[in-house]
Parts: sequence; structure tokens; C-alpha cells
Amino acid sequence: MLRRNSIAVISTIIIALMCSSSSTTDAFSLGIPSAASERSAFTSSSSSSSSSWSTQSTNSQRLAAGQRICQSARSTSSSSTLKMKASNAPPPYPVRIAVMGGGNFGLAMASICARQGHPTTILVRSESVANEINTNHTHPTYMKGITLPTKVRATIKPEECLTDATYIVHAVPCQYSRRFLEGVKEHIPAGTPILSVSKGIETSSLGFMTDVLMDCLGEDRPLAFLSGPSFAREIIEGVATAVVIASDDLDLARDLANLLSDDNFKCFTSQDVVGVEIGGAVKNVIALGAGMCEGLGLGTNAMSGLVTRGCNEMRRLGVTFGARPSTIAGLSGVGDTFGTCFGPLSRNRKFGYRLGKGETMAEILESTTEVAEGVDTALAVVNLINTKCKGYRLDLKYPILFGIAQILEGKITPLEGLEGLMNMPMQMENFDETRKTGRIRER
Repeated sequence: MLRRNSIAVISTIIIALMCSSSSTTDAFSLGIPSAASERSAFTSSSSSSSSSWSTQSTNSQRLAAGQRICQSARSTSSSSTLKMKASNAPPPYPVRIAVMGGGNFGLAMASICARQGHPTTILVRSESVANEINTNHTHPTYMKGITLPTKVRATIKPEECLTDATYIVHAVPCQYSRRFLEGVKEHIPAGTPILSVSKGIETSSLGFMTDVLMDCLGEDRPLAFLSGPSFAREIIEGVATAVVIASDDLDLARDLANLLSDDNFKCFTSQDVVGVEIGGAVKNVIALGAGMCEGLGLGTNAMSGLVTRGCNEMRRLGVTFGARPSTIAGLSGVGDTFGTCFGPLSRNRKFGYRLGKGETMAEILESTTEVAEGVDTALAVVNLINTKCKGYRLDLKYPILFGIAQILEGKITPLEGLEGLMNMPMQMENFDETRKTGRIRER
């Protein structure tokens, strides 16, 4: 069964194949055993056996593990390698997952972890919500009609949820994350890795989730970030989905990928945290514009043009901050943008659609409990560009991002914003800043 998540994945793969001149293949994508499969060799037999690999293994042990992985890969024929699944066997150590945040994506991540057989606890704010999840395995507000796995339970007590967790999933919306983390950080052990599925730019600090998590929990915290075309409802229903997990620690990214992946949920890995975070934030802003096009009744031509040029602005911003263009062209950039701009489940597209239909910001915000991250991010990304980027008339370099921000601020209407884009000076289409006129710049 294919839906928007799957279609976005297929489109991203095609674009990546067209755009990439070279690629580095991850052992995980070939089915070669990852470092996680070597964990049991170094796990202590004491009661601390559930501790993270990252806190127990030494560099020499990891090197030995890597050598054994390479030997295993060389001894495996190409035909049998292709038949290997990404993650079949359970980890050789006990795992317990904590999920901070009981919204749509928090519920989806909890369901994925429970599907793999891992006891999972969700930290929620309301005791009535916790009771509903624990008793009926449903959420009273989110994921209507969905029954959660029995291995998922909920609590309002941070110490009960977080203290002995092997991994923690952060699923609190970006703008609320700092206050939330300040309230629970005393219950989070120093070495526990955190996987953030939150996307956006904090309006007060102009920081990404990396900055927020480090500010609250310390710079030495093991962090990873999940992004890609992944509507929560499709994930929880078991629809084919592919995402990317990025971390400075590639071993951690691979461990999490192996932990979460199954036949319907495929995790790729990356070390380009900046690229993954910028793609995950900016795509929500582009989706607002795509929704406005639809609300104005402008047709597929206008919508496709805006999304394509919006992806170009995303790439330009990412490269400015040190991201790899290939990351922006991948699942967390173009892939997530496709899903968010064209998917019927997209909150940001719906928000933009209603703006295009003539509703005011206040009317839309009063009528929904769901968070459209693109609204806050649209204003934050323009402030970030003005603060961090150099150049004259940056609004001409990022016309879509600036235009959407002006619409949200009430300075122009959605129709005036589109007219402004159509009346911009004629220029050459250029998606590759490594090129000079007439020749390819040496890399």
C-alpha cells in the first residue's frame, strides 16, 4: 500500500540518482551488520548491562568491532548481502524507550518502538490522558481510531519515565521545547542518548533543536535527529516510510536506525546534522506557500513552481550554514518538502490553504489544537537570514521565504505575494553554485 510518505520517498530517490555525482554507501543500507550487532561482545554482565553502547565501549573495542564487520562483509557474497534485512534480530541487550511528548508524532514513535518489542513510556501532561492510554490504549485527542500497542504506557511523572531509559525520544514542538526540557532535565541521566523528532527554529534564540537541546542538557549530550517524509498517521498504520537519522556520532545513528527499522519503516543514516535540521525546518515554510497556492485556486503549475524554487532557497540557506547539497536533495530536504507540500495530512499545507481562502491567522489558530510549526519558523528563518547571512537585498535571494513571512505578518496578502514573485527580474535558473559560466568549477 503506497501513500504520500512512500511516493515522496520514491521521488527523492529518483532526484538523488539524477543529482549525485558520487555517493558513499552506508553499511546499513547494504544490510551489513552494524556496530550495534557487536554490542553484546562488550556489554557488562553486571546489572548495568542495559547501559548505552556509547558509554561502555572504548575506541579500541569499536575498532575491533569495525574490523569484524568488514571481515563479515567481505565473506558475504553479493547475492546473499542483498537478501539481508536491515534489522531482524532484537538487540542483545534490554532496551526501554522513553518518549517526551504525547502528540501525533510522539504516539507514532512510541508505536514504532513497541512494534519492535521494546517497552515504551510516553511522558504526557494530563493524568486523564495517561489513564486513557494505559487503560484503553487510545489517545482522547490525537490519532482518533488508532489503538496503541500494549507495550506503550503513559505517565505524568518525569522520574518514572526518564530515569532508567536506554534511549529518549524528544517529540515536543520546537517552540515549547526549552521550557519543557528545563522542567525535566534533572531526571535525564547524563549519558542517555536523545533522538529528536522536533523540527523548527526557536523564535527567541534563532537556534535549531541542536542548540536548544545543548543549551538545556549540556554540549556533551549524545544527540541524534530524525527527519524525512513521515506523516505520523501513516507511520502508526504501518505504511511504507523512509527517514534519515543524523548524528555527529555515526555509531549512535546506526544503533538507532537498527533499533527502529522494520519492513515498513526504513531508517538511513547521516552525519550532516545541519542539513537535516535546515531541511526539516524550512520545508514547513514552503508548505505554507504551497497551501496558499492551492487556496487561491492557482493550479498545479504555480504550486509546483513555488515548491521547486522554495527547495532552491532551502539548498542555498543550507549551503550557507555548512550543509551538504546532497542532504538537501535527500529525504530530509526535498523528500520531506514533497510530502509536506502535497500531502493531505500536512498541517502546514492546510494552514496555508485556509490563508489562501481568506481566513485570518487568528481564526485559524483558534479553530485547531494542532501545531503548524511553519508559522513560527517562517518568521524565525527570515530573522536568522538577516542576522547571520551577508549580502545586499537578501529578500531577492530568498524571495519565497521573505514573502511568506510578510504574508504572516499581515504586510501583504497571499495574492500580492504571488504577484511579487511573478514580477521579479528575469534571471537564469541556477541550482548548482559549484558551476561557473561555461565550465564546471573544480571540486
